[in-house]
Amino acid sequence: MERNLSLFSRRALENDSLLPAAVAIVLVPCAATSEACVLLTLRPDTLKRHAGQYGLPGGRLDQGETASEAVIRELHEELRLKISRSDLLGALDDYPTRSGFRITPIVAWAKDIRAIRPDPSEIVQLFSIPLSEIDAAALSKHESLAGSDAPIVSMVLSTLGDALYAPTGAMLYQFREVALQGRSTRVAHFEQPKFAHR
Repeated sequence: MERNLSLFSRRALENDSLLPAAVAIVLVPCAATSEACVLLTLRPDTLKRHAGQYGLPGGRLDQGETASEAVIRELHEELRLKISRSDLLGALDDYPTRSGFRITPIVAWAKDIRAIRPDPSEIVQLFSIPLSEIDAAALSKHESLAGSDAPIVSMVLSTLGDALYAPTGAMLYQFREVALQGRSTRVAHFEQPKFAHR
């Protein structure tokens, strides 16, 4: 994965009208199997933005902060998970959201997960999605929004028992294509369903 990510030519967005943010596609040892898993969260209904939605750990960049620094900070704040810069494996394309952010997905590895304690004010439930499940998940295309030619896509994940839509679904799909399959697939054009606009 690290080699595939190093060969990938990521696209950064230069758009000052979008707030910079970063999320972690963090790989951890699966408790039940010998493979790695990606951590996915379910956000509380009480949050102002993206309430009740699935998401990757992360958030807005602080003043003067890089995406890598933000991911390291956010993982500790949201999950009490400590990683260092040497645990970062690479980055994917920036993704523009309808809610006003440009998100940089950072792929990271966390070997020691014993200290993980999700912050209940930010996370209702924490899921561990096996890489084999991400690799096998079908990508479904749905009717797009009025005035948009871009497709709405989703990935159905059995661990969730639900579909994962853009932006999180798009970023996880690009992770699969780039990090697992070694392809240079782009996803920033994928549309987001209306519930993800807030």
